[in-house]
Amino acid sequence: MFAAGRPPAALLRGKMDRIGGPGTNLSIEPGQGGAPTRIDAHLEDHRTAAEFLMQWLESQPLFATIGAVGHRVVHGMLHARPERVTQELLDELKGIIPFDPEHLPREIELIEAFQRRYAKWPQVACFDTAFHRSMPRVATQLSIPRRYAVKGVQRYGFHGLSYTYLIEELERLGDPAATHGRVILAHLGSGASLAAVRDGKSIDTSMGFTPAAGLVMGTRSGDLDPGLLCYLGLSQSLNATQLQTMVNHESGLLGISETSADVRDLLERETRDPRAAEAIALFCYQAKKWIGSFAAALGGLDTLVFAGGIGENSAPVRRRICEGLEFLGIDIDETENDRHAPRISTGTGRVSVRVIPTDEESVIAASTLALVG
Repeated sequence: MFAAGRPPAALLRGKMDRIGGPGTNLSIEPGQGGAPTRIDAHLEDHRTAAEFLMQWLESQPLFATIGAVGHRVVHGMLHARPERVTQELLDELKGIIPFDPEHLPREIELIEAFQRRYAKWPQVACFDTAFHRSMPRVATQLSIPRRYAVKGVQRYGFHGLSYTYLIEELERLGDPAATHGRVILAHLGSGASLAAVRDGKSIDTSMGFTPAAGLVMGTRSGDLDPGLLCYLGLSQSLNATQLQTMVNHESGLLGISETSADVRDLLERETRDPRAAEAIALFCYQAKKWIGSFAAALGGLDTLVFAGGIGENSAPVRRRICEGLEFLGIDIDETENDRHAPRISTGTGRVSVRVIPTDEESVIAASTLALVG
């Protein structure tokens, strides 16, 4: 929950963990800091989770002040800005579920749950793909028969709400590269991607047609040889649903380590478990390659930003990604990196390397306020 302002002020923040599994809980944290509250609940699926959330909200003193609801919608096709939710927009989103079966069904379900219960509240859809609508055609095209492009098959890019916040924060920090320069944004978490930004506009990003593309992630594979999926389908008799499950939920750091998708676990185990060490090494190696390729696309680099759960909190991962990139002008201060300082580059490095905690929710709140007043 956010209060009006520029930027909006957080009143409450919360998240639900382990929906559909053991240990499901709702954790609530006051927006200005303070001790979090954890509420344990048995939530079988996202529908019961939404009902539980709405009942909890109704029990809070702040409930009477709620005037609108903003939603993160991962796939927005060609939508370039947030939009108020209408039946027409909902019908459109339902029609593109095949583009993002991992996220859209649950996002639509949540919007409709709020519609049923609070019909008078305006709702706003904020699209993760919108930030990347500025990408040039050469960065969106896929090298498959052109007839599929007319059906919307192209590279879209995701994590756009995070990237919007990071560029705005860079500007607030007075970094000139935010508006007139070359920036690489690394949103590294369970879902991970990088974006190349020139003069405040996205020119390329690692995720493509789906959020499973690009860099290896917690449970997502990242880029794969398309022939591999054909091979697995033919040799292992995997159908489309099984391949989708493997690529999104059984691969990445989890698939390589066979133990965990969490970088913290893998770093703790890497000295005694070669599988954990290989998972970390591959993650850092691929991130390094993406930085190099985007520096080439940008024609150089002025600022590198680390964000997301891993990017903000894992000094070893940041260090390993930056090692060997001195030729680009990247040189990090080990002491500043270890203490997660806002700026971790040395005074001699040409590239400003920053650590910025991202805040997608504030972007959603600001967009919602802008649309509904």
